[in-house]
Amino acid sequence: MSEVVKLERHDEVGIVTVNSPPVNALSAAVRGGILECIKAAVADPAIKGIVLTCAGRTFIAGADITEFGKPPKPPALNDVLSEIENSPKPVVAAIHGTALGGGLEVALACHFRVAVKEAKLGLPEVKLGLLPGAGGTQRLPRAVGPELAVKMIVGGDPIGAAEALKNGLIEEIVEGPASGGEAFVRKLLAEKRPLRRLRDDDSKLAAAKADRSIFTNAVAAMTKKSRGLEAPFAAADAVGYAIDLPFDEGLKKEREGFLKLVTSEQSKAQRYAFFAEREANKIAGVPEGTKGRPVNRVAILGAGTMGGGIAMSFANAGIPVTLIETAEEQLKRGMGIMQKNWEATAARGGIPADAPAKRMALIDGKVGIENVGDADLIIEAVFETMAVKKEVFGKLDQYAKPGAVLASNTSYLNIDEIAKSTKRPQDVLGMHFFSPANVMKLCEIVRADKTAPDALVTAVTIARKIAKVPAVVGVCDGFVGNRMLAQRSKQSEKLLFEGALPQQVDAVVTKFGMPMGPFAMGDLAGLDIGWRSRKDRGIKSEIADALCEAGRFGQKTGKGYYKYEAGSRAPMPDPEVEKLIDETLLRLGRKKRVVSDEEILERMMYPMVNEGAKILEEGIAARPSDIDVVWLYGYGWPIYRGGPMFWADSVGLKHIADRLAFYAKETNDPSLEPAPLLKKLAAEGKTFASLAAGSKAA
Repeated sequence: MSEVVKLERHDEVGIVTVNSPPVNALSAAVRGGILECIKAAVADPAIKGIVLTCAGRTFIAGADITEFGKPPKPPALNDVLSEIENSPKPVVAAIHGTALGGGLEVALACHFRVAVKEAKLGLPEVKLGLLPGAGGTQRLPRAVGPELAVKMIVGGDPIGAAEALKNGLIEEIVEGPASGGEAFVRKLLAEKRPLRRLRDDDSKLAAAKADRSIFTNAVAAMTKKSRGLEAPFAAADAVGYAIDLPFDEGLKKEREGFLKLVTSEQSKAQRYAFFAEREANKIAGVPEGTKGRPVNRVAILGAGTMGGGIAMSFANAGIPVTLIETAEEQLKRGMGIMQKNWEATAARGGIPADAPAKRMALIDGKVGIENVGDADLIIEAVFETMAVKKEVFGKLDQYAKPGAVLASNTSYLNIDEIAKSTKRPQDVLGMHFFSPANVMKLCEIVRADKTAPDALVTAVTIARKIAKVPAVVGVCDGFVGNRMLAQRSKQSEKLLFEGALPQQVDAVVTKFGMPMGPFAMGDLAGLDIGWRSRKDRGIKSEIADALCEAGRFGQKTGKGYYKYEAGSRAPMPDPEVEKLIDETLLRLGRKKRVVSDEEILERMMYPMVNEGAKILEEGIAARPSDIDVVWLYGYGWPIYRGGPMFWADSVGLKHIADRLAFYAKETNDPSLEPAPLLKKLAAEGKTFASLAAGSKAA
């Protein structure tokens, strides 16, 4: 028998247990083991019913994605599922932990399913740019009906055991998987219940066969946020085959859809993003086995937009927070906004009705920095100036307990400089959250010169605990994300001086897949912020300054680079802005030219890639994939393009280096000269990915 799957007999019940840590993924060995054990159980006359269950912390949590893109090893998953489905003896899947992807497909091929109450069941393949490829799109609609199937397959989010029971995906909620599964099999045998093969049961498809709109409305609801993605639409088509075609034909079409997606550029990018996110958890240069410090309570300084959002993230994860302000009024306002946010989410059904009260109970509002004493991690989210930050950290020295991690939520200031204002620089680091902090997934964790390894591990661990994606970066102006963004901002501004209009630049950037263009983003943030900062530094930016002088600060004043109708956030091109740009160019003696969309795309994206190369050269980011994680989760880079460094590899580094050199000359801008690392890789015909491969080999 197989090493990773074993068969035991408890008198008339055969128990097939998969034991392939950590997540019992469907490797060739697991597939082969299940096939062998099911065959043996069917052949054993003493066995009357079979339980399929898993050892460890979870049921089968999906395919073994390390096998993707490699020659397939037998047995194919569909052959294993046929063996289960065609068993003359009842096969019951007993689920704990998660049954995801191929794991749920295995369970769907069983005649019955039971699960413990904490179990989660789902088909998340769409998040890797794929669709379920082993009958998931054909069996799930037959188990739960097409509406819920569309939600689970096209949306990719799992459901809990209670919802699975209500919708017929499982038969029963049990205490323990193996014992519960065994008891259920004995009950089936006693009742002589007939086997239920989902492939033969079309009863839940009848309504959608009679009224197609049940299906199409569900698809429309699930795909409205899928702009630019291929997999959600292919997955929706596959669920449609369950309604329109006999089972075996539907299975064949599903397989064709899967094979087409698995070789697509989008799926390659999405699978890369999945691994990049995992890789980001590994911290370069930290001794093996370094443990983080315990964090039982967090203190957050500042109850404004950022502080409030950060506090919500911790409370969402069940971690108690002391939220500190300088005055009662600001504190009350901040607490009120959090309460309102949670109540709005509960009203939409996003969280249980009792969640707002429970989460608010975890937040203790206080006035005065002296209240940080019992916190293991202190995050300041105060005004973004060095003087204020240094003053705060100086005071923290007095009040924070020894060993507390002291974090700054700065978006560009020098953490080494901030650390100097304390007597414990080893405890200081950056935790740069993105706005809105309770929604955005990225946390840039900034390692300062003297940050202790265990402090760094603490920050990474806690970020993951509050459902953020951590990316460790070094100290420089703007860290990784904002430093690269600054290059794009510089070019977007220059393009206006050459003849492009804000709406043309933004359209190119959004067509590429970014959620918004640089000018719409400026309007959202408020143009007066940059204006004030430029005045402080004695810098002029003729077009942006002219807009601000005309009182156009963006959405908050109803006009910026665009105009906004009352109560609307939709940007509308404004002839006034065009006139203002023309007048500025005339005054400066600049000639307008026609700027192509292709040039705009290259000048928006290539300088960011170039800056990314400098960031790698300086060791500010340890891996190209860490830069990609920052852009995917902090700036809305389209997941189907894998991140700027991954995308650059697909475009070709030689092409990018050549174009940058061309624009440096054409626009007389030496900052566009290709970075030494980019030039070197381009000359050697290499990719950014080769750097990561090289460091692994080293």
